[in-house]
Amino acid sequence: MMRAFSPTSPGRRFMTVLDFEEISRKAPEKRLIGPRKRTGGRNNKGRITIWFRGGGHKRRYRAIDFKRDKREIPARVAAIEYDPNRSARLALLHYADGEKRYILCPDGVHVGQTIIAGEQADILPGNCLPLAAIPSGTFIHNIELRPGKGGQLVRSAGTVAQLVAREGEYAQVKLPSGEIRAINVACVATIGQVGNIDHKNVSIGKAGRSRWLGRRPHNRGVTMNPVDHPHGGGEGKTAGGRHPVTPWGKPTKGFKTRNNKRTQRFILKRRK
Repeated sequence: MMRAFSPTSPGRRFMTVLDFEEISRKAPEKRLIGPRKRTGGRNNKGRITIWFRGGGHKRRYRAIDFKRDKREIPARVAAIEYDPNRSARLALLHYADGEKRYILCPDGVHVGQTIIAGEQADILPGNCLPLAAIPSGTFIHNIELRPGKGGQLVRSAGTVAQLVAREGEYAQVKLPSGEIRAINVACVATIGQVGNIDHKNVSIGKAGRSRWLGRRPHNRGVTMNPVDHPHGGGEGKTAGGRHPVTPWGKPTKGFKTRNNKRTQRFILKRRK
């Protein structure tokens, strides 16, 4: 659920936050957290490779089970937790053999529910099955691209894909972008939609809240000098004077940059 504020200041006027009503535990599981180094957008040479990053609150990394490789062992949802590193919520699972793991919390999963991974699992939110065992038309998330590698697709809050059809050793999956992709039926996916659906409706409200998230002020190319950007310079305000390009002169906005011929044949329908 969303919560708004009285307009006691300009920053509060349009700010909205999530009320965290589904969160059942504040402190994370100690054995499943580790350090998370901050890069400030720099690579191993100290050069900025992602602009406008830096600062922000300290975070601890939560180790998440994207592989779901504990098969045929039932697990109880012990808690639903906040994760500062992603938009989705986490579900803490207590397995019957005593092990604890985090997974992405699907919509509709609640504390006390039993979840299982395996070919014989029921088609219920949170259960994990190979694509070969999932009926056509089912909504899924956390989808593998290669068997055993772990879920790579459809992991952010509120996203969901649909298993459209199966043909031979490949399943056709419609992704949130509209792209239809062929994925090996041995790859596993989790049933249901990723939780925290209201995340996309949150209004940041003020610049400082972006700084808390590690996002620094973003300035456009046309506000720069010619030495810094091809759109820079000019007397007074200008619109750039050329088709949009990156700071290094490469065309952008509609210019195709995909160059992965190895996986080209798996894309059955483009998102555009």
